[in-house]
This record gives sequence, C-alpha cells and structure tokens, in this order.
Amino acid sequence: MRIDCHCHILPEIDDGASCIEVSADLARRQVAWGFERAICTSHRSYMFRNTPDIVRRACDRLREALAVRRIPLDLVPSMEYRFIPETWPETLEKSWLLPWEGNHLLVELPIHDPTKVGDIVPLDEVKRLLDMGYQPVLAHPERYLYLEMEDYIGLHEAGCLFQRNAGSLEGLYGQAVSVRCEALMKAGLYHLVGTDLHNERYAQFFDRIHFQAEAFGQN
Repeated sequence: MRIDCHCHILPEIDDGASCIEVSADLARRQVAWGFERAICTSHRSYMFRNTPDIVRRACDRLREALAVRRIPLDLVPSMEYRFIPETWPETLEKSWLLPWEGNHLLVELPIHDPTKVGDIVPLDEVKRLLDMGYQPVLAHPERYLYLEMEDYIGLHEAGCLFQRNAGSLEGLYGQAVSVRCEALMKAGLYHLVGTDLHNERYAQFFDRIHFQAEAFGQN
C-alpha cells in the first residue's frame, strides 16, 4: 500500500485544508498521484493545540465526505508533534499520542528558531519515545537549516527515522533547503517520503513536477 505519511488535509483544524471541499479535493489529488492511504498528521504545536479527539472527529468527518464522493483514500488520524515546552510536556502527561502503522509518531522541531525548544533536548525526547515503544519519525529534517550534520547523525544513530518532504529537492521550500535535502540524501539518512500537503499551492507544485507516489519510495 502506498502511504502518504505526512499531510494536513483534515478540514479546519490547522494551517492545512480550510474547509471540507478543499479537504476532499486534496484527497482526490493524493489518489491521482497513487496514494492509497493518508496519515493525517495535524499539527500539535503552539498555534494549533489539537487533541486526539479533535483529530479523530475531523478524520471521521472527512471519511464521510470521501465516501459520498467515492474517493478511495484510507485515512488514519495522527498528529505532527512539535518539541516545544508549550505542548510537548502536556502531550506526554495526558498520553495524547496517536501512532500510525503500529507505533510510528511524526515529530518536528521549530522550523527557524531553535531557541523555541526551550529546555527540551530533541535527542533525549527521541530516546524517551523509543523507550516507550514508539518509533519517532522526524518530519522534513532538511528544513531545519540551523542543524549541523553531527546533529542529524546523532538523531539517526539514536534510532529516529527521517522523513523528507516531496518537493524539498525540487525547490518547493527554496534553494537552501534543496541543497540540505541533497546532502542528507547523499548521506543515506532518509527512510520515508511524505507530501506535507497543505493546500492547492502544494498540489499545483506536485502536478508541475509530475509527482507520482511510486517514484518517491524509500531512500
């Protein structure tokens, strides 16, 4: 089964799909690209403090919409967990973890400002999740331009999987991210590819590069 392990197509709960019609259209595009399952990784971050109940309800709502429209995409509710003090400790305390494919959890760092992690040490949190029986997956490591190669290697060797974004290498996030993505690919650090699909702009970009799920398999 071809799986998009990172997308924001659930309606109205984060910076992804703005309404149910947009959600359905994005799901239709995922099917056209060759995906059969979408892991709906809605943000759990400072701005979007989603809970499992919120995500499950949104997922159920989209399932119903896809059934009516006969769009054959299997949906799995999950979240993209940001390592920040505003949300991560509460997530652990309340066991708000929604794994996919058994035990996988998508985690992320602040995109631009590493100080936003506060006193959280990402490597320690990766090890904590592994000790708890989860498999942490770092979302789009190529976008954290403040990291050094030794940081990536430390996370990788600790057991964290790396998920690159489709489009990173092709320029969706700018030249610097493309260069970093190529370096990580050459180092053999990636395990998974996801679209990080948010909206029509992303979808149009993937159409322009003739994106197909089968061409973006494991690295």
